[in-house]
Amino acid sequence: MQIHYFQRYHSKENVDTSNTMLMLSRLYNYNADKFFSMLNSLILGEDESPEITFDLQVAGDESVPDAVISQKSFKIVVETKLYNQFDKQQLVNHLEQFGAEDIKVLLTIDPRPMKQQLFDEMTVELKKYNSENMERLIHPIKHVNLTFEQLVEAMEDIIDDRDTEIISVLDDFKKYCFDEKLIPDGHKWMRAIVAGTTFQDNMDLNLFYDQESRKFSEHGYIGLYKDKSIRAVGKLKKTIIAVEVEGKMTYRSESGEAPTPDEICRINEAIHRAEDYGYNLRTISHRYFMVEKFYPIDFRKSSKNPIQKSKFFNLADMFGYKTMPDTEKIAADLNGRTWEEF
Repeated sequence: MQIHYFQRYHSKENVDTSNTMLMLSRLYNYNADKFFSMLNSLILGEDESPEITFDLQVAGDESVPDAVISQKSFKIVVETKLYNQFDKQQLVNHLEQFGAEDIKVLLTIDPRPMKQQLFDEMTVELKKYNSENMERLIHPIKHVNLTFEQLVEAMEDIIDDRDTEIISVLDDFKKYCFDEKLIPDGHKWMRAIVAGTTFQDNMDLNLFYDQESRKFSEHGYIGLYKDKSIRAVGKLKKTIIAVEVEGKMTYRSESGEAPTPDEICRINEAIHRAEDYGYNLRTISHRYFMVEKFYPIDFRKSSKNPIQKSKFFNLADMFGYKTMPDTEKIAADLNGRTWEEF
């Protein structure tokens, strides 16, 4: 049974907001320096920092203390939507939440970028509000609009293979975002999966399998990972659940059309070959990821540690695809590159 760090029931916006704040708080408690590094680059701006400063011999109005330890005050007011249904008046009302903090940010989060017209209107409203309330605010409020995908990518950028304590938490948050469609366009993503023992079988049969009980997030491509490199990529066609019931194999399509005779034949061959490894694919229900074709590549991870289970790559962002090309083109673009280039 997989343990989740983030709740999965459907109260939607407040649950999504709660889980996002929980992820950020977990990151802060794990490593405050990395948290602020992400916050500065993504939200606050490179020239603004809430980090603690240490100053010697700071002259005051009537004294010069030996040292001063200080920290800029900041406030981030968050509004989360799921279908870009931001209300301008509601956002303007949120501006009343701010006081004389040094750094003030109205942060809006949605699966997709805010509509440009509303973003422009908020820019005008914010400029007007800052001007009319500058005596009270002292420092102006800024508005930052993010997608959940941008937030996840920013956290991934400041976490490396050594951060084992937080990697599993971030992976679960990312899976939560996929599962709840907070990161849309899953068909653009490649999921790299460890495929050691079964690698050749996967290549021969153009499939990958895992126990049905192990959930997965939406993705359009599978990358077979072995010996610190993604050795093949294939476009996911459908998933099929297969298990023996009362002595007879059953096959159920999770997505797409019903299993074809060819697909059933390939699944049966995978079940037969798995017996040589001591795997029980008959009475334990398995999910079969059927791909159109695996194309051999060498997309290498040059940093030290191997991946544990899986890793996602946004192919569209990596190569600037406006529409997804055929898999052979994707394979050619990946081949000979390293993860660290992206």
